[in-house]
Amino acid sequence: MKNDKPASINQPATDYLDGFIDEQRAAEFLCQSVRTVQKWRVTGYGPKFYKSGRSVRYRRRDLMAWADRRHHGSTSGYDAA
Repeated sequence: MKNDKPASINQPATDYLDGFIDEQRAAEFLCQSVRTVQKWRVTGYGPKFYKSGRSVRYRRRDLMAWADRRHHGSTSGYDAA
């Protein structure tokens, strides 16, 4: 029996993770203020970003990866440096 369903139905929703969002939505995604995300970007602490002219954009996939790298089991195992 031939499967007539389009291939996209079984594909993961990569558009959601790979689409660009502005810094307001990025801040909401990370539960931070826009100003905090801006400071992180300036200091190099924050997640990867994309810049075209004056526009700054983020991908949810990059935000998730950045947040996952900051996951800690306890404060005793955390190195702030």
